[in-house]
Amino acid sequence: MSDLPNCPKCQSTYTYEDRDLFVCPECGNEWAAGETAEEEGLKINDANGNPLTDGDTVTVIKDLKVKGSSLVVKVGTKVKNIRLVDGDHDIDCKIDGIGPMKLKSEFVKKA
Repeated sequence: MSDLPNCPKCQSTYTYEDRDLFVCPECGNEWAAGETAEEEGLKINDANGNPLTDGDTVTVIKDLKVKGSSLVVKVGTKVKNIRLVDGDHDIDCKIDGIGPMKLKSEFVKKA
């Protein structure tokens, strides 16, 4: 068994070395020796595993009840200009007709 590090992005064990970089054949991630996931910042993925960034537009994939209200965020609702935050509900956004909300990334997909 080799002593190469696992991929910091997808934790794959099939990494290989190419000159002074490590490469993951599963997700295509390349990193230099000594780099870690913490150095790259906040990593949040949508329901399909696509990486999200601040300012992205996402689509809701499940009807979501708004706690403390009779409102529902319907499937297919587009949410523009999201902001990623640390915590259980990792997306801060403003939804038209409802207002400011926090969403979980597992209930959205990148548009």
